[in-house]
Amino acid sequence: MAPTPMPTEAHDLRHHGDAEVRDDGSALVDLAVNVRADTPPAWLRERIAGSLGSLAAYPDGRAARAAVAARHGLPVERVLLTAGAAEAFVLLARALKVRRPVVVHPQFTEPEAALRDAGHTVDRVLLREADGFRLDPAAVPEEADLVVIGNPTNPTSVLHPADAIAGLARPGRTLVVDEAFMDAVPGEREALAGRTDVPGLVVLRSLTKTWGLAGLRIGYVLAAPETVADLERAQPLWPVSTPALAAAQACVSPQALAEAAHAAHRIAADRAHLVTGLREFASSGLRVVEPAEGPFVLVRLPEAASVRRHLRDLGFAVRRGDTFPGLDEEWLRLAVRDRGTAGAFLGALGQAVALARR
Repeated sequence: MAPTPMPTEAHDLRHHGDAEVRDDGSALVDLAVNVRADTPPAWLRERIAGSLGSLAAYPDGRAARAAVAARHGLPVERVLLTAGAAEAFVLLARALKVRRPVVVHPQFTEPEAALRDAGHTVDRVLLREADGFRLDPAAVPEEADLVVIGNPTNPTSVLHPADAIAGLARPGRTLVVDEAFMDAVPGEREALAGRTDVPGLVVLRSLTKTWGLAGLRIGYVLAAPETVADLERAQPLWPVSTPALAAAQACVSPQALAEAAHAAHRIAADRAHLVTGLREFASSGLRVVEPAEGPFVLVRLPEAASVRRHLRDLGFAVRRGDTFPGLDEEWLRLAVRDRGTAGAFLGALGQAVALARR
């Protein structure tokens, strides 16, 4: 599993699940986007709406930054608020002086896209289906001075052991761990957020997935103070809006953390229900990557491209997998939804498989 340099055009790194539900896809049942359904909750909408009376003033992120720091037991100097985790990838690519960045795939493609846009040559470590897409630390080259990995990983839904990821840390290396979906894992087990004993560690968190705030853009970086300072210098002035700051403060409150913890257990139960249903298609060649730990599952199906088109005709949008390095058009990512939606989807999947084989 040697690092693999690849041209940008080998995969569409800018394709994301929302493309499946734009325009003519807006009426489809959405299993393509990994934002939790039924969000944002009413109390959060009210908090955001309450901030609108302050729009005449420039955003002041001090209270939100302090709230995020307290949530993770860190000093504020280790926290940087960003316009979603995607902005953090751009800041890392532009602000850090690295010579050999490595991205562990399959994973969210935006980190590699941002690095390439900043002029970096990016090596890929491709995890293998035969290994369950699990991390092999030995596959990461020693000379890599920036390593990016997701946990739990989008799209594989694999949750890597925290010790295995922390073991990638080296003197002179920045280790970036994308924990955008970690709050959907019961107990946030295997999280590295809040750790200060891992050299070069940078943890990214998003508040858009669990709370349905993709349109508001809010996330944060947890890192050593000097790294935070480097990234902050690369930000434009007032990068996070007043409503987004209000959302950040609200989403790390004790009430919100309790609600997120409850949602994580519900998602786990709904995911188990979906996976059980998907296993019924094993005779059709469908394989689920297990154990899945995120709010989505990855499946392989020989006729996946055709099945995806038929599912659209039947009213369901799913995420194509061939835009992720390490996957091809036989892969689909499915967001976890409630049992009623999953049942309807599984029925449609049966029809789509039959249609694809005609």
